[in-house]
Amino acid sequence: QVQLVESGGGLVQAGGSLRLSCAASGSISSIRAMGWYRQAPGKQRELVATISSGGSTDYADSVKGRFTISRNNAKNTVYLQMNSLKPADTAVYSCNADVLRVGVVYSLPYWGQGTQVTVSS
Repeated sequence: QVQLVESGGGLVQAGGSLRLSCAASGSISSIRAMGWYRQAPGKQRELVATISSGGSTDYADSVKGRFTISRNNAKNTVYLQMNSLKPADTAVYSCNADVLRVGVVYSLPYWGQGTQVTVSS
């Protein structure tokens, strides 16, 4: 079994910063791409940022220059550093990882439980 455990969400004032972490554990052979998604009330879930196993990154236009995604492959952990936060960033943030399990030739997507980020004005 594979689990993704998130931490770092909370309440912050506009202009502040938060760092989200998501650690994968279980019978893992390797992890391919990892990413962060968010869903605000009444809106569709959207991609925030992704990072490949080699460290290549991509960001939604709305967060470019403010958010930074990174990973520690030795710890099977992905991070999202969020700076200059805006009220529009308020959402439930979830992490995703494409995981190759030990003894399995296919990678499968796994999701964290989601963590609330609230930015006050």
